[in-house]
Amino acid sequence: MNHPFHSFRSLFPVLSNRVYLAACSAGALALPVSDAVDEYRRQLLESGTDWQAAMEKMAAAKEKFARLIGAETDEIAVMSSVSDAVSAIALSLPHHRQKNKVAFTDIDFPAIGQIWLSQEAFKNKITVIQSHNGMIDLAQIQKDICDRTLLTCVPHVSYYNGYKQDLKQIADIVHQKGSLLFVDAYQSAGHVPINVKDMDVDILAAGTRKYMLGIPGTAFLYVRRGLSRKFKPQMTGWFGRDGKSAFDLFDSRFAEGAKRFETGTPSFAGLYAADAALEILLEVGADRIDAYLRKLAGFALEYGAEKGLRIAGPQTVRNRSSLISIYAGDAAGIGAVLRERNVITAARKDVIRIAPHFYNTEEDIKQAIDEISALLH
Repeated sequence: MNHPFHSFRSLFPVLSNRVYLAACSAGALALPVSDAVDEYRRQLLESGTDWQAAMEKMAAAKEKFARLIGAETDEIAVMSSVSDAVSAIALSLPHHRQKNKVAFTDIDFPAIGQIWLSQEAFKNKITVIQSHNGMIDLAQIQKDICDRTLLTCVPHVSYYNGYKQDLKQIADIVHQKGSLLFVDAYQSAGHVPINVKDMDVDILAAGTRKYMLGIPGTAFLYVRRGLSRKFKPQMTGWFGRDGKSAFDLFDSRFAEGAKRFETGTPSFAGLYAADAALEILLEVGADRIDAYLRKLAGFALEYGAEKGLRIAGPQTVRNRSSLISIYAGDAAGIGAVLRERNVITAARKDVIRIAPHFYNTEEDIKQAIDEISALLH
């Protein structure tokens, strides 16, 4: 298979001596992203803090993320993690006497359940939408969401097996019941096309360290325009305040738009990295990345089956991302051996996850599957 992004491979030094297939855990670090962090470090070393430059970089990163997901800049807030984003929403949901239930799925990342189950306001008012073989039938969502459901939380892509959900169809179902839709896009943003307007998503969160090619410490929260005013954040800080009240000890006016969910000074190093990483992704294009990765996923499914491997989740590319999870028993142990052999994957529970990005090749996939097959057989 021809590699349409071959010219970009030189931007990722780790690819020169490793087969790097762990984007579901942490994307490979690109030279422009590393350079951006160095730029911030040099700025501090040589000229001290430059608040205006940092604010401009924050605004630029927000604008680029907004473009990536089809949103407007004022609908984006900067957070430190997806867990913080979910917690911020959980603590500020508007009170409804009749609508007082929250739903999430059993394929959500564990932190999602941990956060919602910690909310006293929703104690005994939680619905967990059950999957079958790691996938969720739309009929199950239709059954579990009721007119008392205030918010429904779903992952766009499963962190465990790569199962990809149809957000527009889910939005249609939950909105018919009067529920808001919160999407965890950590495993999709950066390699799966997202348009929050077309998909009718109310709230979405994604971190930068995986497929968005950034570093830990920075995430983005999207809140649909007009919806933010209905929330009164309980986890807050001066960044979430109206510009005129940010330095007023007794003025509690929130900022307009999603900015009201911001708290204190963010990781500027993370924002410099995010801005550079998003520049790369926008240049390559999510549609082109998705089309290429679907071909890689198809090859991985076919070649994995040929080698006798058991693959979790969907067996075709129709409703999955390029994340391929192979049942491995001692997944952590096998992952450690693979690392010794310069093949970087991501173990989770009983599977070895092969998670390519646009910088990977069919040869990378083949080598990883050959190594895994040899270890398992």
